[in-house]
Amino acid sequence: MIAASGIITMAACSSAVQNPPQTVLSAEAPFAWFNAEPAPAGWKTIELPDGTAVLSIPPDASPAESDPGSVSAAVMSSTGELRIYLNATPRQSSESLDNWNTFRLDHLADENSSSPTKIADRTGMAFRGGTGSCVDDSYVTHVGNNRYREIACFVAGRRGSSVLIAAAPADSWPLYGPVLEQAVNAYRAE
Repeated sequence: MIAASGIITMAACSSAVQNPPQTVLSAEAPFAWFNAEPAPAGWKTIELPDGTAVLSIPPDASPAESDPGSVSAAVMSSTGELRIYLNATPRQSSESLDNWNTFRLDHLADENSSSPTKIADRTGMAFRGGTGSCVDDSYVTHVGNNRYREIACFVAGRRGSSVLIAAAPADSWPLYGPVLEQAVNAYRAE
């Protein structure tokens, strides 16, 4: 699905995924594509150091720098441009299943970004090993003025809670969104 160059082509997405998830942006069916299931064949997994969750990453993703206690992976273009960013972090503040959609947007506004905009949200999602609340949003970074779109989820499992971030440049979301949705589908709480 992801070429050795780190660029995902629509043809590669079509041939590698039997039934790609569809992005639905309607108030009646937010996250209609969500279906908790194992990652596609060939994907790798990275466990959070505290054991609260397991992040699945596409075959061409490489580990990326992250905060202590977190795990991250990215797919970069041959010129070094970010294509896909995935991150899992243990719960760190007052985020919860009930407040996640507002907590995330407030956090973005406080964290070197502007114009956080909610596209959709959903609570009570049955993740593998836990329950989650997710928000689909977009924002603009202060540094570089880059617009990103992300799926950000708070997931509570038996061992604790964690945050999942699956992001890509907003203008390439139609290309990378289906792969990020697969990463969300495969996220596993412990």
